[in-house]
Amino acid sequence: MVVPALTVATAKPHRLLQTFNSKPTSITFKPTSNVSLESTSSTKKRVFDLGIGLLAASMVFTTPLEANATRIEYYATVAEPSCELKYVKSGLGYCDVAPGIGTEAPRGELIDIHYTARFADGIVFDSSYKRARPLTMRIGVGKVIKGLDQGIGGGEGVPPMLVGGKRKLQIPPHLAYGPEPAGCFSGDCNIPANATLLYDISFVRVYVGNR
Repeated sequence: MVVPALTVATAKPHRLLQTFNSKPTSITFKPTSNVSLESTSSTKKRVFDLGIGLLAASMVFTTPLEANATRIEYYATVAEPSCELKYVKSGLGYCDVAPGIGTEAPRGELIDIHYTARFADGIVFDSSYKRARPLTMRIGVGKVIKGLDQGIGGGEGVPPMLVGGKRKLQIPPHLAYGPEPAGCFSGDCNIPANATLLYDISFVRVYVGNR
């Protein structure tokens, strides 16, 4: 049922192309049976090519979710604007891209942050943006690496972050995962030993479920 419809659709462009061939050509008459076979073969090829084209077009128009996912991943790999790091006695480097105007991170309570985590060479190894939702974490009680506790909650010369603030952190190995690799699964580790980590932190809000 489909082939006759496609054959009619492709026959008209074929004749239009022939009308623009103004160069004189010699015509050789062949037996009717050969012309019929060649015409049938040509028509089948056009139908097949058109079918492939329609299939490719349908694949393009039925993947909007993949396009959205690509945009999320791209946003996750774009760094916040640069700023000059300040270093405190512990070795932590920090600078504020945006200071924030809300309350400061409460120690011992849950907060929501967005983050992008990179190695020193700039390669992204983790990001909350790829999951399209902020991370809920408890700050100031050793539930995360020391560099995040100090870099977000403040202390030892680092001011606490405020809600709405954006901060860059450079976390040396002894405030991160130290001499042992981390994020290991089946022998493969996401974070090598003695890695310096770079974080872009956005303090979204204090978690609404806190008592």
